[in-house]
Amino acid sequence: MIKITLPDGAVKEVEKGTTPFAVAQSISEGLARNVISAKFNDTTVETTTPLTTDGSLTLYTWNDDEGKKAFWHSSSHILAQALEELYPGIKLTIGPAIENGFYYDVDFGEHTISDKDFEKIETKALEIARGKHDFKLREVSKADALAYYKEENNEYKIELIENLTDGEITFCDHSTFTDLCRGGHIPNTGIVKAFKILSVAGAYWRGDENNPQLTRVYGISFPKQKDLKAYLELLEEAKKRDHRKLGKELELFTFSQKVGQGLPLWLPKGAALRERLEDFLKKAQKKAGYEMVVTPHIGQKELYVTSGHYAKYGEDSFQPIKTPKEDEEFLLKPMNCPHHCEVYKNSPWSYKDLPIRYAEFGTVYRYEQSGELHGLTRVRGFTQDDAHIFCTPDQLDQEFKNVIDLVLYVFGSLGFENFTAQVSVRDLNNPDKYIGKVENWEKAEQAIIDAAKDKGLNYVIESGEAAFYGPKLDFMVKDALGRQWQLGTIQVDYNLPERFDLTYKGSDNELHRPVMIHRAPFGSMERFIAILLEHTGGNFPLWLMPQQCIVLPVSEKHENYAQKVLNSFENHEIRALIDNRNETVGKKIREAELKKIPFMIIVGEQEEADNTIAVRKHGGEDLGSITIEDFSDLIKKEINSTLKSF
Repeated sequence: MIKITLPDGAVKEVEKGTTPFAVAQSISEGLARNVISAKFNDTTVETTTPLTTDGSLTLYTWNDDEGKKAFWHSSSHILAQALEELYPGIKLTIGPAIENGFYYDVDFGEHTISDKDFEKIETKALEIARGKHDFKLREVSKADALAYYKEENNEYKIELIENLTDGEITFCDHSTFTDLCRGGHIPNTGIVKAFKILSVAGAYWRGDENNPQLTRVYGISFPKQKDLKAYLELLEEAKKRDHRKLGKELELFTFSQKVGQGLPLWLPKGAALRERLEDFLKKAQKKAGYEMVVTPHIGQKELYVTSGHYAKYGEDSFQPIKTPKEDEEFLLKPMNCPHHCEVYKNSPWSYKDLPIRYAEFGTVYRYEQSGELHGLTRVRGFTQDDAHIFCTPDQLDQEFKNVIDLVLYVFGSLGFENFTAQVSVRDLNNPDKYIGKVENWEKAEQAIIDAAKDKGLNYVIESGEAAFYGPKLDFMVKDALGRQWQLGTIQVDYNLPERFDLTYKGSDNELHRPVMIHRAPFGSMERFIAILLEHTGGNFPLWLMPQQCIVLPVSEKHENYAQKVLNSFENHEIRALIDNRNETVGKKIREAELKKIPFMIIVGEQEEADNTIAVRKHGGEDLGSITIEDFSDLIKKEINSTLKSF
């Protein structure tokens, strides 16, 4: 007999060789019907894998992320079989599950594939799925695995196998299909009821542009047809909310090939939006005791060598700028923190002076590959709402919690209410990725976990997601469409103070190292605005809108009254414009709706006579005729309902 510990702490004693599926059956038939994947002692296993030792077992259904991962990974095998049957002689490479669905990279050889082929691939995949073929994982020797793929003439799989050793090579079989695979499958193909090919794209083998170009086939699948229908509707809504589309329609930003890829140009309305966001955070930061600093866009290469950024990110940065002076090199700033360390170092500090909090909207530059650039979410030049707190170890806990409060204030004022906190720690199996002493890492990681617990955050711990110099608390926010984004980060750093020899004089009159907190509630202004655009569909909170209302005179003879209304709005600090074009009021309203303007103010003969305004809300709600003072009160009330106090 062996002892199986379940996530709730319950222990089941079962016969050696019992499978996860059998354990599920012993709990309930309903669970057994729905379980599609499992993890035993932190290793993904099949539901049919015999359990031979004591250990911890987690069972997954479609409703779990790990369950979806197994479902979509299994679906990539179905896709691969369908492609092989439809396009004989192709060479398969890899086919992982991704956040939404899966893909398979394929060398199609002489074959070509386009969206016209999607329907027949889907039909073939569903035909395979309906066969209810079991997924069976088996261990294979390296010699046999190489022999199999040599016969298949597949140099890609051979390359993968050559980097493996005996004992870690497994094949997965289903139907007449076999694939090199680590495991993590659903019980059988019949669980897949809906299948959709989403797109095809080019992809280099192993992401290296010096390697052959393959075709990446993206797909998604579901256990129910209605789930696919809902997902496709979500995709359509996402297209409408695409920040690149909305940014153009709302005249917020643009790009220029002459300026350069990944370097956004902010148009007047977009610049006003950014400025309002910056002012909002600056006001909160001032209350929280931050001081603004300004640092250059470049720095000597030696600065980033000292910080460790050059060693870790040198290849992803713009190449050094050489000056006329021999051996003098500068870099476009990839991070603000080294500059802030030098600002701190400018003065001697006592423990009585700490904490010191420096904030900056600092623009940084990173050379992202052109294929990875995407609107404002992936750019080469972006502005971080960066700040660095230098404090004593005793102050760390409270300072970290204060930053959490600031991040929650930002989210609350902008409508991001659905989020989880992710404690991003080291990958203990890959220590070369990080700098600094192990004991400092352990202290920093524990400090973040303690603060997250004390603040009552819903948090998870993710190994391997830390920055190279320290662990961090990342906020994973779900937008209005249920998509997850990483927004806002707080990091604890014992390492940069050592590398820059930062000190303060303690109460014992000795020099000590401060602890450094890195934080950015927005993350980057560009990416934050992109996500905010898609989250709100361009209907920003009223306090943030570049234009809160537009005054529409019914005819030319009402323009003087319209100007009087506009002047009153300015006195009440309401942002407005007049549309006095020679167009019908109906057309002006339709255009104002497309521009997401919150309020349309119609003024005609009756309004002028009564000294009132007719108010129409974005979306069509008619608020009737009211005084300017009442409208001002309405605006203030709506702003106060969303803009939280800090």
